[in-house]
Amino acid sequence: MTTVLFAGGGTGGHLMPALAIAEEMVRLDPSVSPFFVGSRRGVEASVLPQRPWRYELLPLEPLWRRRWWRNARLPVMVARSLRSVAEILRRERPALVVGTGGYVAGPVVWAAMRRHIPAVIVESNAYPGLATRWLARRARQVHLGFPEARALLTVGPGTVVFDSGNPIIPPPSPLPPKTDAKRKLGFPADRPLVFVTGGSQGALAINRAVAGALASGALPAGASLLWQCGAASLERFAPLAVPGRVVVSAFIDPVADAYAAADLVVARSGGTVASLAAWGLPSILIPLPTSAAGHQLSNARAMADAGAAVLLEQADLSPATLTAAIAGLLSEPARLAGLATRASGRGRPDAAACIASEALKVMSKT
Repeated sequence: MTTVLFAGGGTGGHLMPALAIAEEMVRLDPSVSPFFVGSRRGVEASVLPQRPWRYELLPLEPLWRRRWWRNARLPVMVARSLRSVAEILRRERPALVVGTGGYVAGPVVWAAMRRHIPAVIVESNAYPGLATRWLARRARQVHLGFPEARALLTVGPGTVVFDSGNPIIPPPSPLPPKTDAKRKLGFPADRPLVFVTGGSQGALAINRAVAGALASGALPAGASLLWQCGAASLERFAPLAVPGRVVVSAFIDPVADAYAAADLVVARSGGTVASLAAWGLPSILIPLPTSAAGHQLSNARAMADAGAAVLLEQADLSPATLTAAIAGLLSEPARLAGLATRASGRGRPDAAACIASEALKVMSKT
């Protein structure tokens, strides 16, 4: 068996691409044995135990930009983690390391490069993360989720850059009929369905705007609402559910059911953007204003500039502005269809397979 080490996590936007690539690698080459390195405080702590692959979690934390005083313990944690990474590399002897971003990726990929282990970097955002900007010069390959990121990178002479798209679990082909998908979720097939999601953890600002719109009766007449509010907010917002019209859920799994049924999506603009494009879904994107280096705003602007989404910044978010944006799109079917078409044009449902195939070529040359 050949070990491929995957480093990335903290959020689903960094972990899920790694899982998708690993699945494709194993499909293309059954001799590949994925090994994941993540953080004890990241989403991987709950996700990786449910997967069939080996992993190790380290006591790493992000670089705190606003609460800077929390960085005081960072050098000690990084030093301890690097010792653990060195032991993992000695024990596992990976033929390749794949970094998918987040605060885990940087130290792990850097340590692997120092031992002359070839590295592949996957950058999911329009504005490249710190680890990508730091390590791209020494990587064998860099795979971009947004072509706009290329101009912001300095790569080495031996680095090949691919416009691969963001790796996701691809939608089924052909897509299931929306009417069937709506009925499966308990909604009327003849009403437009708006899917609101703040990601796996929920987004309080979005939740408050949705709650305000529902409380004032401002949800567009005739529309249904599927609302993923996050586990921490479920008790607060569950009383706003209306049978057959408003469903409030902590987490929707599989999310493919929601994408298949949705006529319009309201979401953050992290890893979700790749899925929206792959499914060809029109969306209202509300970037997280505190995302690292403002990458969510960069993602949303790239989609909006391409005519593939509507950008609504959180500073402008309120029950009234959210309702107006939803109502405006639902009342203009041609505009809604145009957003869907242009979103689909940016979709790369085969991204995971493409990245896996190219990464395997790196191993074959070592």
